[in-house]
Amino acid sequence: MSKIKILIADDHHVVRRGLLFFLKTQKDIEVIGEAKNGKEAVELVAKLKPDVVLMDLSMPEMDGVMATKAIRELNDSVKIIILTSYADQDHVIPAIRAGASGYQLKDIEPDDLVQTIRDVLRGESKLHPKVTSHVMTHLSMGASQKSSKIGELTNREKEVLNELARGKSNKEIASSLFITEKTVKTHVSNILSKLQLADRTQAALYAVKNGYLENES
Repeated sequence: MSKIKILIADDHHVVRRGLLFFLKTQKDIEVIGEAKNGKEAVELVAKLKPDVVLMDLSMPEMDGVMATKAIRELNDSVKIIILTSYADQDHVIPAIRAGASGYQLKDIEPDDLVQTIRDVLRGESKLHPKVTSHVMTHLSMGASQKSSKIGELTNREKEVLNELARGKSNKEIASSLFITEKTVKTHVSNILSKLQLADRTQAALYAVKNGYLENES
């Protein structure tokens, strides 16, 4: 089984050492490089070709948002997980727009971080629970225009949207709705197109903001 190749980008040596120490205990993960700033992260991505980058936001020479955008332009198959102390929308929204697939805070439990890495590599988007509440205000801008488009979704697409709001992966949605993962991917694509959203992270947050998270029975 091939290992998940990780690049750590953080200007604090202690943070890098801590992440390296824990990730080395995971049998399916290999840390292949460390970057002390955003510019170095971009250079190492081109050289080492990691699967996932753990990216700090506040770094010298090039910050995490700029580095994320540069990496995505260089190789859009690389998944980027922001790992920072900032949970406010002024930091979260630019990072998501730049192409981050995950946004986690540094107080995340180690096991949850590992699961985030695995989920993001499978194409899922993962936000720290504390982050979601901070971006609701941003999502309310233009919400009425998008809300008018909810009627364009089929009943099945609405069910998938509800599952996205719960943070479920394609595999979990497929199991819950008794459909294939391929069908889930098609529904997600249709949802993004109809609601004019960029990715499943925005779809999940939009669903929560606009009350499409149904109560479980």
